[in-house]
Amino acid sequence: MSKEFRDFVLRGNVLDLAVAVVMGGAFGAIITSLVNDIIMPLVGVLMGGVDIASLSVVIGDAVIAYGKFLQAIVNFLLIALALFFVIKSINTLQKRLSKEKEIAPTAPATPSEDIVLLGEIRDLLKSR
Repeated sequence: MSKEFRDFVLRGNVLDLAVAVVMGGAFGAIITSLVNDIIMPLVGVLMGGVDIASLSVVIGDAVIAYGKFLQAIVNFLLIALALFFVIKSINTLQKRLSKEKEIAPTAPATPSEDIVLLGEIRDLLKSR
């Protein structure tokens, strides 16, 4: 059972997924910092010094913090935009590479000695 588990964990797809999750978490932290520390303060300045994250409405005993929700939407949109550009550039690169492979001249295959010999025999039989 331990060998089977080790084989499962060391399988390429599992390792790729683990790396993707870690990188996604780090990327999310970068985007969150970008939104919280750079973009939202600038939006707050444009709105007259209002801190977006602190916007809320009190209804009875409940506090509805819609500012945090707006900030989460901005985070999501920026992450989606960044991923769009990353995937778009990867697709463009893959298309270029596939076109280069198509354009690259391929050397004509040299027939083996057997094929050459069979061709000579065919030609001799035709000439009879």
